[in-house]
Amino acid sequence: MTVRFVLLKLLHGILLILGVTLVSFVLMVWFGPDQTYTLIGKNASPEQIAEVRRELGYDQPFLGRYLDYVADLATLDLGASNASGEPVAGLLARTVPVSLALMLPGFVLGNLLGIALGLAAAARHGRFGDRLISGLSVTGMSISFLVIIILLQVLLSTPYGLDLFPVRGWQVDGPATYAYYVTVPTLALVFVTLGYNTRFYRAVFIEEAGKDHITTARAFGASRAEILWKHVLRNSMVPIITRVLFSIPLVVISGSLLIETYFGIPGVGRVTFDAITSGDQPVLKAVVGLTAVTFVLLQLLAELAYRALDPRLRA
Repeated sequence: MTVRFVLLKLLHGILLILGVTLVSFVLMVWFGPDQTYTLIGKNASPEQIAEVRRELGYDQPFLGRYLDYVADLATLDLGASNASGEPVAGLLARTVPVSLALMLPGFVLGNLLGIALGLAAAARHGRFGDRLISGLSVTGMSISFLVIIILLQVLLSTPYGLDLFPVRGWQVDGPATYAYYVTVPTLALVFVTLGYNTRFYRAVFIEEAGKDHITTARAFGASRAEILWKHVLRNSMVPIITRVLFSIPLVVISGSLLIETYFGIPGVGRVTFDAITSGDQPVLKAVVGLTAVTFVLLQLLAELAYRALDPRLRA
């Protein structure tokens, strides 16, 4: 891996970040709602209106406001929430760890189980086991996330079921309480993602299993386990890494939005939902902008991982 490659990728990443932040700026800020009267009301004097618009940067040209937006994202100077007055940077610092702790177990388990089931289906391609796994995957994909949450909640968190876990809330102060509050959301996330993950990994593994080097390995007497784990799985790491890395922002933001809202968990998904319903633009700007930047940074990380895992890309 040459220094030139790294520098080129960094330059590419900077250009991508500028492009992505430009789009989010245009949609969220330039054409976003005017916050003037939200902050000072409709009976303010012209002087007060002019002062607020100057503080918000509305008197600046497009380029000036965009550069200020990029600088704010880079320095995490994200302003304060219109709803609570709390600094947005502090709000995210408080809520993002909660969302990561909430979503990480289900995210990891969903991918590991998807890989295991995908390998099992590929090993039995065209037979009953493969058809069973594929059918269950499609069934899982067709069930609403909300329906799964409600069913698990009734089964595990109410007197109508086992009544083992809380219906709502997040009061974690150690491993025991963490397991107590995270179990039902984790099971919900695993159930809703497992079908999609299994279908994706199955397709990747079946494609890899049909290549010439696998046929050669079989001809030389390699066992099924050796073919699956040493050849198929190892040579499928590029699409696996791509799926895992690019799923992280969506899982943390989109997935946690529904779970946190339904279970009353104070993470970034709940904050985003509240910002959408209340029109809290500073919070929305920060979440959208930082999510876009995270996508770009993960793309750069994926590029570096590809070259480390696949010798053909180092040439």
